Amino acid sequence: MKHQTRIHHHGFTLVEVLIVMTIILILAAMSMGGLSFVKNRQAYNKTEIQISLLERGIEEYKLDMGDYPGDENAGGSEGTGESNMLFLALYYDGFQAADDGSASIYLSELDPVNDTQRWISGSGQNATIIDPWKGEYRYRRGSGAMNPDYDLWSMGKDGETAGDGTDPKDKDDVRNF
Repeated sequence: MKHQTRIHHHGFTLVEVLIVMTIILILAAMSMGGLSFVKNRQAYNKTEIQISLLERGIEEYKLDMGDYPGDENAGGSEGTGESNMLFLALYYDGFQAADDGSASIYLSELDPVNDTQRWISGSGQNATIIDPWKGEYRYRRGSGAMNPDYDLWSMGKDGETAGDGTDPKDKDDVRNF
């Protein structure tokens, strides 16, 4: 009597390997989408915190100087070009006058040397305050402002704004009005 011996090869078939690879790719794609959402949410929250810090600095500036930084109609309707003025008013002027005590630093977080929040672009008196999406913060006051005192906002991820909160461009803006 002859015995047939079977040789068993242990391993995976091509179909099994392809199924596992497909599952891994699907899971990787799902996690990448989730990471993008988390990064966006983190940038949004960071912007809210930075706006709160800027508001605190602006209010302290008003207490000392009697008025808010900038001209009465600073920033126009879209609040452009005022990020540098805010930097000068809230940090740089006080830093320059530190020896004689004639001005104050209202927001020490704006120090470009120790910029842990990464919200300063440029250096010296040409620096600007930027949001997590690398756009300049917008600031306006006077008759063009929505708030009685001043408006402060970030253009958000898309980098576009109409500045009034009603335009579709404003849907991702982070603002104090």
